[in-house]
Amino acid sequence: MERNIALRLRYIGTRYHGWQVQKNLDTVCGTMEHALTKLCGHSVKVTGCGRTDAGVHARRYCANFKTTCSIPVDRFPLALNPLLPPDISVMSACEAEPDFNAILSCEKKEYIYKLFNSRLRDPFYADRACFYPAPLKADVMQKAASYFVGTHDFAAVRSVGTETKTTVRTVYWYDVERTGDILTLRVCADGFLYNMVRAMAGTLVYASEGKLKPEDIPMLLEKRDRRMTGPTMPPGGLYMNRLWYSGPVGDMMQAELPWESE
Repeated sequence: MERNIALRLRYIGTRYHGWQVQKNLDTVCGTMEHALTKLCGHSVKVTGCGRTDAGVHARRYCANFKTTCSIPVDRFPLALNPLLPPDISVMSACEAEPDFNAILSCEKKEYIYKLFNSRLRDPFYADRACFYPAPLKADVMQKAASYFVGTHDFAAVRSVGTETKTTVRTVYWYDVERTGDILTLRVCADGFLYNMVRAMAGTLVYASEGKLKPEDIPMLLEKRDRRMTGPTMPPGGLYMNRLWYSGPVGDMMQAELPWESE
């Protein structure tokens, strides 16, 4: 009997060319499929909740696959992790509905972008936060972020890449927090366009530097011109952070696991 298994993953994306399988390149999905095929004894195709780019990380990530193997669902993390490299880990698993799809069934997603805002580099933040030595004003960035909240056409903060039917998305919240030298930008939406989170982060940086005013953002969104907004920030500061689903997968993804520090 075929089962639909959903996995909760956590990974460091530094050495991978993103999630999506690419010929002759190391990807997170390719690594997962290789391990699952070995474990299940048959070819496995994995569906992920989003196409994270090269160098992007995931604190929480959902993927699903179909299998006829008889491994108990609660044994998948312990059985699978020894077959995976140390920068990818399966945290939990559950049986999903037959029609569950990790990307199509996702209701909303939250990403965070981290900036290490100090005059001196810290090697422990290399590829984990974007080093930004110029002073950043969290209050100005928060004001700018507030203009992204709501339902808008986000073509102005989208890189040319994956084709979509519409560039309209709904942002539910966008919060800027400073803890010491670390700035955390936290944004949740019903979906994201290619490089949208990193381009929004770059636009907040531009606002902090006075290269645009926070009040300009509605006009910039209306013009839909990518050249008028901020730069696409480096991938190492970006993390997929939280995901929302209905049913048992939703319970699994929202559970606060004691070994997963936020």
